[in-house]
Amino acid sequence: MAAALESALQAAGAGPCPGAEAVGAVRAALAAAGDPAALGERERARLGAFLRNLAAGPEEPAGPWRSLFLESPPDLAFCALTDSLAAPRPGWRLPAVPEVLEQFLRQGRLAALICELCQQHSRPGSVERHDALLGRIVCLPDLVGNGLQGRSPAAFFPQRYFPVLGGAVLQVLHNVSASLRGGLDCSVSFISHILGKVCVHGRQKEILSVLVPHLTDLTKSDCIWQRICWRLVECVPDRWMEAVVLGFVQRAPGADVLSRLLGNLVVKNKKAQFVVTQKMLLLQYGYTTAVLQNLLGYLALDGLRRALLIKVLQELLETWSSSSAVKHSPLEQQQYISKAILICLSHLKEPEIESCRQELLTSMMEGVKCHLDSSLPQIRRLGMIVAESISSKINTDGPVLTFQYEEDDEARELKSLLVQAAPLGVLPGLPDNENENADAALPPVLESNRKSTTATTHVMPDEESDAELDSDDDLIPYDMSEDKELKKTKAPVYIRDCIEVLTGSEDLDKWEEAVKALESLVRKNPVAAREVSVELAKILLHLEEKTCLEGFAELRQKAQVAVLTTDPIPVAQYLTSQFYSLNYSLRQRMDILDVLVLAARELSCPKGHGKTKHSGAQNPCIQFLPESGSSKDWRRIVDERIKSKTRRFAKGQSQVEQPSGPNEFNSLAGHFFFPLIQNFDRPLSTFDLLGEDHFVLGRLVHTLAVLMYLAVNTMAVTAMGKALLEFVWALRFHTDSYVRQGLLSCVSSILLSVPAERLLQDVTEELLETRSWLEDVVEKDPDGDCRRLALQNLLLMENLKKKLETAPS
Repeated sequence: MAAALESALQAAGAGPCPGAEAVGAVRAALAAAGDPAALGERERARLGAFLRNLAAGPEEPAGPWRSLFLESPPDLAFCALTDSLAAPRPGWRLPAVPEVLEQFLRQGRLAALICELCQQHSRPGSVERHDALLGRIVCLPDLVGNGLQGRSPAAFFPQRYFPVLGGAVLQVLHNVSASLRGGLDCSVSFISHILGKVCVHGRQKEILSVLVPHLTDLTKSDCIWQRICWRLVECVPDRWMEAVVLGFVQRAPGADVLSRLLGNLVVKNKKAQFVVTQKMLLLQYGYTTAVLQNLLGYLALDGLRRALLIKVLQELLETWSSSSAVKHSPLEQQQYISKAILICLSHLKEPEIESCRQELLTSMMEGVKCHLDSSLPQIRRLGMIVAESISSKINTDGPVLTFQYEEDDEARELKSLLVQAAPLGVLPGLPDNENENADAALPPVLESNRKSTTATTHVMPDEESDAELDSDDDLIPYDMSEDKELKKTKAPVYIRDCIEVLTGSEDLDKWEEAVKALESLVRKNPVAAREVSVELAKILLHLEEKTCLEGFAELRQKAQVAVLTTDPIPVAQYLTSQFYSLNYSLRQRMDILDVLVLAARELSCPKGHGKTKHSGAQNPCIQFLPESGSSKDWRRIVDERIKSKTRRFAKGQSQVEQPSGPNEFNSLAGHFFFPLIQNFDRPLSTFDLLGEDHFVLGRLVHTLAVLMYLAVNTMAVTAMGKALLEFVWALRFHTDSYVRQGLLSCVSSILLSVPAERLLQDVTEELLETRSWLEDVVEKDPDGDCRRLALQNLLLMENLKKKLETAPS
């Protein structure tokens, strides 16, 4: 039969366009030969040359020549078709070859090609042949697109081709399973190479969306299919292992499924172990919580892999408790590591906890200190939650750590990771005939509810009626919503009375009334307040809460703001001098900054707005005539009378006139700003801004940014901007992200407040250096908020440049 094929090929010749008779003769000889795999090397070489000439000919021959590509050995047909796509000749018929390729895919010849290559893995010269065909199979969409100049048929779009390739791989795996059950040896090495190369090209989603669901079902109760899957991933070359492992971890529906698909791959393959235990947990942080649960649950499901779980937990805790990592890692990465730690803790068993209890305790103490030292509240809360979880695991019988923090969705999600809803690898559900076991498995709350429901069903109707007669529930309670508490002590009327009560009185009722009344008294009597303004500021700065007065901190702060806005210069000088003085707590220093910001904001706004904001009095509906009888308000009174007597049938929407007035902060900005910026680099025995008190430094930087922004259009704004830019430049490489955020806010305030002409004249070189620094921040800063603020500043600089270029000279 092989001789008949050889004679038919010799009769066809080597011309570029074989005739219909020659094609028919070759087809008949192939059919007579039977199995194409039985052809010798000589016949295969002649047939391959014939197919290449047929595919690259300038004319389409008569007869069913396309069927010859579907009946020939699949590797020869595929090579001939792809060769013609890679190097088309002049006059080459464009649509014919892609149509034949599409039929090749549709009739399952791709699966036959892969199956043939799997069977030829041990033949001489098979490695080079496998590599050549591997590239063509995986890159077929690119070959077709390049050959047709981007006019590919829809069947060769990656979104449609790779699912077809996945189906072909699945068909070959079924053949492998059947061969193994028949006692024959098989190889899945070529399939592993296909899977690896497809995944490394970024097409995990398309091929694994076909493979993973089918393999999940096939491996549920079939050990042969499990061995096939394990061998499939074990034969993937190391250079492609990461993409394959990542694809399976992301698309497996659960840790038990992932365990069936991968087996002990992480134990056998060092590359897979590095990807699972290092790269996906410590070097990357963009994966979802479900992926983390799959990954760590997979490590926990087998005894050989649990050692890796303990090792992973130790490395995660080492990173979590590192002060350098807390300072320089993005918030998202720290959240990711915290979730991984909690999931690891949920999988630990009591003997494992006992063996590493001391290490857990040491890491917890170091890590919670690093997190509580952070200026960002999100990082502090992460440290609290993880420390509470570790403490609850290692101290099951004794006291555990507890912190006070805001319970939101994120905190609840983190805590839920510490509890497993059901054992991994076990389907939930109970046998129908085991009612007693089902009752025993109920949670205590549900069991008690069930018992109480059962008990209440036996209450007799007569007893219920007697209970209703004896009940007092039908009595209507009195409405006490508008009742007011009777005051035993009158509120003080004079400011000096408040001072006496706050400094020397032991009557707690009088003390509370003085705290409540002080703000309004200061605003109503500014002349009297100025006489004792500094004394009042000192009293309020040192005032401590004696009773559980509701809103004490807010009342104290409002009174401080009222004193500062009433007599700004001496009080501002006192507060700014006390900020850098000895024997003050960090809380008092931050209170000084808050009061300065609130007072500056009030002073920079129109006076009427400031009064209505703090006095709390309602706007009167009737305007009373002044008692002095002066005529300066006569026009307003007349206009109001005319307006009240005039009938209007229609009028547009009235616009509320905004209050206007002089900016009182204009002459005061320097008194608020410059004393704060002077002594930041001088450490005190109890206060070191550039050292451990970096949180107060962050508050100071943010305060300076607000004061700079409120100083727009003031006389001192240029000098303030120049001094603040030098301040920013000195601290630009600070390790704390909260401080860097404040520095970037300072740059924004400078660009928004200082006139553009003054910036270019006075600080041109500084602006260029600042621009270079901002570009580095955008590219390299680990904190997302810092990168966003730096990008906003670069946009402000660009807008400033365009504005100056378009301005008339």
